[in-house]
Amino acid sequence: MVRFIRKTKGFTLIEVLVVVVIVAILAAIAVPIYIEYVQGARAADAQATIGAIVNACKMYAQDLGEDAPSVDVLQTGGYLTIDPATERQWTFTIIGANPITQIQAISTGEMRGGAGKQVTLDVATGKFYGYGLPVEEGT
Repeated sequence: MVRFIRKTKGFTLIEVLVVVVIVAILAAIAVPIYIEYVQGARAADAQATIGAIVNACKMYAQDLGEDAPSVDVLQTGGYLTIDPATERQWTFTIIGANPITQIQAISTGEMRGGAGKQVTLDVATGKFYGYGLPVEEGT
């Protein structure tokens, strides 16, 4: 009678495939979460600058009695300084006058996330919405 002796060195094909499937499932779960995290980090730069623009608008209005017409006016008047790296990646716009209704940031081609991404502050509610921010259900 011939006996086959199986040497158990290494893994079988089934064991390797099971591990590959498990890793693929974990990656499918983790990658979207990571992408949201990165987008949120990129949007945080715009949010911080928009907050500085709001404060500069308040100082401008207190000094001159009117709303600032643009971000450029705030910068040339010495009310606001935007970091050059932020300025290369985002374009900031003040929307509305008496009162200002929104402040909007639109990404440029310099931003790694791509051009055309928007982060907007609704001045009346104080809420941010747009790129890198969670979407509220029912809106």
